[in-house]
Amino acid sequence: MQNTFYNEIINEHNLNPYHKKHLQDADLELEGVNPSCGDDIILRLKVTDGVITDGAFEGDGCAISQASADIMLDLVIGRSKEEALHLSELFMKMIKEGITEEEKEELEEAGILESISHMPARVKCAVLGWRTLREAFGLTV
Repeated sequence: MQNTFYNEIINEHNLNPYHKKHLQDADLELEGVNPSCGDDIILRLKVTDGVITDGAFEGDGCAISQASADIMLDLVIGRSKEEALHLSELFMKMIKEGITEEEKEELEEAGILESISHMPARVKCAVLGWRTLREAFGLTV
């Protein structure tokens, strides 16, 4: 059941991404590349008074990288920079080390990607958007 739900979420965000579009007048723009498989996104964010008011991405890549970027934007738009960075930190921790159920609840739909941690070749795909978000705000991963 969990695997079916995972596939449905990934497919929906990959085939019908809400945030995959060009965003005019972005305050932050950064390209993220996964050289190991060729995934490539350009993340654009509008930030007003420390709050992410809009965001979008363009690019190409596997279903996981594209879906993860779309899910990430669903989660961070409307949140403060600090909240978005906290969520990105939780996501990275979930993929690399594991997190508590309470922490996973904070990630909402992004928590479905937890199983990626068991697929080492796909980890860089899943974290591409999140890593690019952190770098756009001047943080290293």
